[in-house]
Amino acid sequence: MELPFAESFKIKMIEPIRRSTREEREQWIKEAKYNLFNLSSDKVFIDLLTDSGTGAMSDRQWSEMMLGDESYAGATSYFKMKNAIKNILGFEYFLPTHQGRAAENVLFSVLVKAGDMVPGNSHFDTTKGHIEFRKAKAIDCTIAEAFDTALDHPFKGNVDIEKLDSVIKNNTDKVTFIVVTVTCNSSGGQPVSMQNLRDIRNVADKYGKMVVFDAARFAENAYFIKMREEGYKDKTIKQIVAEMFSYADVMTMSAKKDAIVNMGGFIGMRTEKLFKQASVFNIMFEGYVTYGGMSGRDMNALAQGLDEGTEFETLETRIKQVEYLGARLEEFGIPFQRPVGGHAIFVDTKKVLTHVPKEQYIAQTLGVELYIEAGVRAVEIGTILADRDPETRENRYPALEFLRMAIPRRVYTNNHMDVVAVALKNVFDRREHITKGFNIVYEAPIMRHFTVELEKA
Repeated sequence: MELPFAESFKIKMIEPIRRSTREEREQWIKEAKYNLFNLSSDKVFIDLLTDSGTGAMSDRQWSEMMLGDESYAGATSYFKMKNAIKNILGFEYFLPTHQGRAAENVLFSVLVKAGDMVPGNSHFDTTKGHIEFRKAKAIDCTIAEAFDTALDHPFKGNVDIEKLDSVIKNNTDKVTFIVVTVTCNSSGGQPVSMQNLRDIRNVADKYGKMVVFDAARFAENAYFIKMREEGYKDKTIKQIVAEMFSYADVMTMSAKKDAIVNMGGFIGMRTEKLFKQASVFNIMFEGYVTYGGMSGRDMNALAQGLDEGTEFETLETRIKQVEYLGARLEEFGIPFQRPVGGHAIFVDTKKVLTHVPKEQYIAQTLGVELYIEAGVRAVEIGTILADRDPETRENRYPALEFLRMAIPRRVYTNNHMDVVAVALKNVFDRREHITKGFNIVYEAPIMRHFTVELEKA
């Protein structure tokens, strides 16, 4: 008999979480103006809002924290991080930042100007926000297959190469770089194939453009290449990662995902020229070039996390838990983006709450219902996140209206996943009675989803 799969770690410390009553949750979410971000964490039983910075560090990472060098300039921790980035990712130059959106802010301050166009696969919220804040335009070139949630395509994060080529050909002077998100969060945590990365590189070289990776979950992307793409099953994750990044000129990373730290990020670069240009903004926005908004202990933990996070066993344990939740939802007939992505389950809310008008924020409505049902906090990846068109100020209604349940690394057991699955089933079973969503009472002019205030429609 084949042995069942077991996690490649054992638990050394626990953190108590509190169960609440339905009546309490109804009151709390009302006080939070129906914005799940506004809930304090002690009012949440299972927190799937994000996998960013919410993972459990290893004993070796905690050991590295004790060795952190907090010198303002030239700390040994900086050089540990520098060596890890060079050895694993292949970038000679790097700038530490406090997280991924800070890396984007610094880099885009150099690369993006008003009127520019930035093509790529589906840009996530902060990426699009930093582009549009600078009066530029993000152009989605994701393959059409990504928008059919029932279709089992192995690489739904892929860029449509013909569309990409056409965008650059017709706007050569406006395109400085291509951004590739690996894995592609907005399309459901979906990976990009190695062949697609090669093809993107070829298009970039054809027109003399840079390729920038948004690499928050690059290790999960490498795992899927190993498992799904011909020619890679016998390669190590680190070997696959090295090839992936050979096709990029620049990278930004929120290390709070695949490097499994609570805070940290960086920009990786190949040229001294770009490093010096970006250093000016890094010093203004983040800190000196050898700490950039990070403490030495966090740089040590990040360096160790990059090494651990690019080991097959770590990734297999992580992704199999996501697959486990997906299998439970499949049992219950709940529609989600297939195949299962690397870090989350993305529920296809248009197929769940069919009676809620799109103007009343379908995914947000399901998220509130799931929280009231069992204290499970997820996040809307839909119309609220899509924001308004910068010119018309009308709502943008994306093709995919998701509720994302992002699973923190090494935090919850599969028993917790069972609770999530049954809670969502209970909502699913009463879906015909959910006919109204929400109206916006207050919203920020950009990236409104973090602070939006809602009322019942």
